[in-house]
Amino acid sequence: MNGQPPDTPPQARDLNLCLCHSCGLACDMTDEPQTCPRCDAALHRRKPDAITRTWAYMLAALVFYIPANLLPVMNTQMLGEGADSTIISGVIEFWQSGAWDIALIIFIASIAVPGIKFVVLTLLLVTAQRRSTWAQVQRAKLYRLVEVIGYWSMLDVLVVALVAALVKFQALSDIEPRPGILFFGLVVLFTMLSAMSFDPRLIWDTQPSEEITDEVASH
Repeated sequence: MNGQPPDTPPQARDLNLCLCHSCGLACDMTDEPQTCPRCDAALHRRKPDAITRTWAYMLAALVFYIPANLLPVMNTQMLGEGADSTIISGVIEFWQSGAWDIALIIFIASIAVPGIKFVVLTLLLVTAQRRSTWAQVQRAKLYRLVEVIGYWSMLDVLVVALVAALVKFQALSDIEPRPGILFFGLVVLFTMLSAMSFDPRLIWDTQPSEEITDEVASH
């Protein structure tokens, strides 16, 4: 079936079925174009332009990732003296002051997590475009990992807000945000959009499919 080994289970498109993205109903796709009979949402066998949109969002996040790490994210004033802090310098300062837990949280949320997302999404995109059969189960798990860590992407922004609140409680001290925090917020936003745009079912599309090609092209 579609050039697959005879012991391979049929895919949903082989049975003219499509799962609704909104309510999860398995819908008959014999008559197209079609909407879900339960919630009236548009049906797609695959997310339209999934690879193109994922590449676009990820590259945009990568562009913003550079100023997010180079520009200061906050300015702290203590006893009339102010100093700008980037993400890296903030991690070093917290570590040297003994707050290694906060330093570790900022490092993981601001540097490690975006870096992992970039590497994993690039791997998923390249292998999906090549219709590779390499480590499909492991790649599916990697995608779920990106989804899980995406929920913690705003952790660094929350840490900065917490530090700002703590500083303002002290006398003769103040803290102000700097442009770096805006760029970091954009990195978080575009990495989340890139992960949401990728269709993990493409991992299992190892054979050319005219149905999917025509459907994506029509959108």
